[in-house]
Amino acid sequence: MTAQTEGQAPDLLYSEAEEDLRAAVRSLLADRADAPSVIARTESDTPYDPQLWKALATGIGAAGLLVPEELGGQGATHREAAVVLEELGRSVAPAPFLTSSVVATETLLALGAQDGPAAELLAGLAAGRQVAVVAVPFAAASVGVRASVVSGALAGTLGPVADAAAADVLLVPTDDGLYAVATDAPGVRVEPLVALDLTRPLATVTLDAAEGIRLAEAGAGRRAVDRGLLAGAGLLASEQLGLAEWCLTETVRHTRERHQFNRPIGSFQALKHRMAQLWLEVVSARAVARNAADALATGSPDTPLAVAVAQAYCSKVAVHAAEECVQLHGGIGMTWEHPAHLYLKRAKADATAYGTAGRHRDGVAAFMELPAP
Repeated sequence: MTAQTEGQAPDLLYSEAEEDLRAAVRSLLADRADAPSVIARTESDTPYDPQLWKALATGIGAAGLLVPEELGGQGATHREAAVVLEELGRSVAPAPFLTSSVVATETLLALGAQDGPAAELLAGLAAGRQVAVVAVPFAAASVGVRASVVSGALAGTLGPVADAAAADVLLVPTDDGLYAVATDAPGVRVEPLVALDLTRPLATVTLDAAEGIRLAEAGAGRRAVDRGLLAGAGLLASEQLGLAEWCLTETVRHTRERHQFNRPIGSFQALKHRMAQLWLEVVSARAVARNAADALATGSPDTPLAVAVAQAYCSKVAVHAAEECVQLHGGIGMTWEHPAHLYLKRAKADATAYGTAGRHRDGVAAFMELPAP
């Protein structure tokens, strides 16, 4: 990661390598995570497709994009990770990429360890052998509720934690430091919750005298988790962008094909205006999402501001795009068989992830030294 030169404009365009990565991920998801497959998964007890995750994590190498090559990763940047999230947003595929390959990975990287347990766990994540999640509420923008440590054992109830059911390792912040806890260890219980977004399950994590490996002391662990959550919020904007693009594309396609009064409904002026407005919002969302990804990749000092702007804007656009998609699809948009409801639920859930849009707007106001709206 290289610091961005002061005054240098961010690069919002996609490189050839990023477009190649996009094509590979899109092809994989079209084959393994089409709408009927995703809907069928959400209706089962196992929303995750292990073969899809294996192909994405190891076949394409997405799991190790942020991990340096010397630790077994791809040595790429947040820009490439953002492209993967755009495609995952397009398909709302149930895969723990954001929580494990971004948030947990960024948390471990922030510890700066070149060897020891943290480095070993990073290597496992990069190779796709393990999935890790940070045991904080999915809505948290910073470390809040922590587990306690009594006589070297962890205790407490944390949640709702996204993708905990798919995790092999939990990164647990405590007042004594940051711990790595195996989900199959004695004293660890992961209880699924009924979530709005069926493609990203939530769970409550209960620790009862659970043993863990201490990765860092309290201050360093808190800063590392906060860095992971910042990266998660910044790249979540790319997932929201991909979701909004799918909703716009499918809505335009449907309104071209759907006829009423012997003409496509998309030719009616009122619908044209609504889709044109949505297109403008999506284009703007792309700009702020790419800016956040570039700021994270280059280590820009304006990264917190770029992330706050991206989340404050992209959350609203994703929800609006999904709502328009459902409404302009008419009756079929209201059915369970059509995937529009999955996009609306994901958009609504993402709008509260890693800090609400309102919280991020307050952050923008604070950065700009303006009164909060």
